[in-house]
Amino acid sequence: MSAYLLRRLAAVVVMLLVVTLVTFGIFFLVPKLTGGDPAALFAGRQADPAAIAGIRKKLGLDAPVIVQYARFIRGLVAGRDYADGADVTHCAAPCFGYSFKTEQPVWPLLTDRFPVTFSLAIGACVLWLAVGVATGVLSALRRGSLWDRAAMTAALAGVSLPIYFTGMLALAVFTYKLHWLTVGYVPFTQNPLAWARGLLLPWIVLAFLYAAMYARLTRATMLEILGEDYIRTARAKGLAEPVVIRRHALRAAMTPVLTILGLDLGALVGGAILTETTFSLQGLGQAAVRAISDQDLPVILGVTMVAAFFVIVANLVVDLLYAVADPRVRLT
Repeated sequence: MSAYLLRRLAAVVVMLLVVTLVTFGIFFLVPKLTGGDPAALFAGRQADPAAIAGIRKKLGLDAPVIVQYARFIRGLVAGRDYADGADVTHCAAPCFGYSFKTEQPVWPLLTDRFPVTFSLAIGACVLWLAVGVATGVLSALRRGSLWDRAAMTAALAGVSLPIYFTGMLALAVFTYKLHWLTVGYVPFTQNPLAWARGLLLPWIVLAFLYAAMYARLTRATMLEILGEDYIRTARAKGLAEPVVIRRHALRAAMTPVLTILGLDLGALVGGAILTETTFSLQGLGQAAVRAISDQDLPVILGVTMVAAFFVIVANLVVDLLYAVADPRVRLT
C-alpha cells in the first residue's frame, strides 16, 4: 500500500507541474500571440505607453519566457517580490499576482470565497451520493417495478433539466412563494444551523442533478454485477441476500461511482459556477464569472489553478479508495 501511495503522489506532483505550465501558457503567452498585453489590461484603457511599460517591468513581463515561468513557480512556493525602482511589493506564497480590477492580492480573495464553494460542494455531495446510490440499488433489485420506472423517470428529468432552470423554479416556489427556505451563506463556525439552513436549497437543487446521474449509473452497474457467476455462487452457499448485496454486489458497483465522484467533486470544489450564479452565492464560481467579465487574468488564473488542484487531489483520494474497495488495484 505504501508503494502504491508513493506512485500516486509522484503522479500528482508531475500533473501539478503540467497544470502550472499549461495554465501559465494560456494566461501569459496566448494573449501576446493574439496581440494582447497583460500589462495594458492591468494599466487600464486610459494608460499611456510609459505607464504600461512600467507595469510590464514591475510584473516581469519583459523577461524571457523561461524566466517568467520560473518566477511564477517560485511565487507559488515561496512568494514573489514585484519591484518598480525603489518601490518593492511582496506577494506572499502562494502568489497568483494582483487583481487587475482591485489591485489586491488574488490569494486572499480566493480564500475568502473558498468556504462558500466548499460548503456547497460537500453538502450537495453527501445528498446526491446517498440518494443516488440508494435509488440505483433499489431500482436494480426491483427491476421493472413501479418504483424502478418512477425512479428512472425522475432521474431522466434530473439529468435533462438544466440547473439554472431547477434553481430558479426552486427559488420561486420555496423561497419567494412559500417562504420555507432562505438562501445565504453563514460561516459554519459562526452558526452551524444557519449555515445548513442557508445552503439547504442549493444542496437539494445541485443534488437533484447529480443524484439522477448516479442513480442511473448505479442501477446499470448493479444489474450487470447481479448476473455475475460469483454472485450466484454466494447465493448458492447460503449467504443472506443483504450480505450478498452489501459485501459483494455493492462493493463492486462502487468502482465506477468513485470514478465520476472524483471528477464531479473536484470540479465543484473548484467552482460551481451555475449554482453560485443562480443562488447569488459569493464563491469561487462567482469570482470566476466576474473576473472573466472584467478580463481580470490573475483572478481567472487563480480560480483555474485551484480548480485543477482539487480535481487532481479528488482523483488521488479516489485512487486510494479504489485500493480499499479492490486490493487488486494496488498491484497496478
